Amino acid sequence: MVTGGRGSGMELRDIKALIALMRENGLLELEVEDKKGKIRLVRTADASVAPAPRPALPARPAPARTPATEAEGAALELAANQTLLRSPMVGTFYRSPSPDAPAFVQEGDMVQKGQPLCIVEAMKMMNEIESEVAGRVVKILVENGQPVEYDQPLMVIETAL
Repeated sequence: MVTGGRGSGMELRDIKALIALMRENGLLELEVEDKKGKIRLVRTADASVAPAPRPALPARPAPARTPATEAEGAALELAANQTLLRSPMVGTFYRSPSPDAPAFVQEGDMVQKGQPLCIVEAMKMMNEIESEVAGRVVKILVENGQPVEYDQPLMVIETAL
């Protein structure tokens, strides 16, 4: 989680340098203030990738994680003809293109290679995530609106052998 005051003038390279400093020294929290602004970086103990910068938000409890995503897919047992759709970035998972639109796919739907399956919002950018294979959506592992991490499993897709 990254929080900063309004109008924070920190540049992305400065933030990346602070994240690297946190990783190198095993820090879970870092707050820095300079003439450009003030920034507070917080990460969980098991985070392998720092979250994307976000504006200051009121504190709220972290969402519960399901056992399937707890170990980033380690708990999932896939059949030989199943593959995981993984998040290519840190962000927020959405099943539909807008709140009032139907979901891109449901469990059991057949999908084609290149078909949009979901959106991961990162830094106010909506990134459509496309299927890398043709097949059937067996399981959707993430709840709509849930934060996701880089390489986190999102869906299980069954392909024909």
